[in-house]
Amino acid sequence: MPSSWSNKRERQYEKIKRSAKGRGRSAGTAKRIAAATVNKTRKRKGETKGASKSRRRTTRGSSRRTTTTRRRTAARKGGRARARSRR
Repeated sequence: MPSSWSNKRERQYEKIKRSAKGRGRSAGTAKRIAAATVNKTRKRKGETKGASKSRRRTTRGSSRRTTTTRRRTAARKGGRARARSRR
């Protein structure tokens, strides 16, 4: 584990590694999966030098928009379906 990781990220790494091993992955593959996942999380949260503030805002905003849109669409479909069945 790199020294730049916080205690929280080290715990996350160990948990992911254990989980991957439990699913039948080899030790090497489990380490690789865990490290990649932790690094991805660190970049998304802006904990790396390479993650700029503008990039973080774009990523966060777009993922929220997608989720909200999906929720609205499902709710609208459900409402229409209920209205049709009442007729």
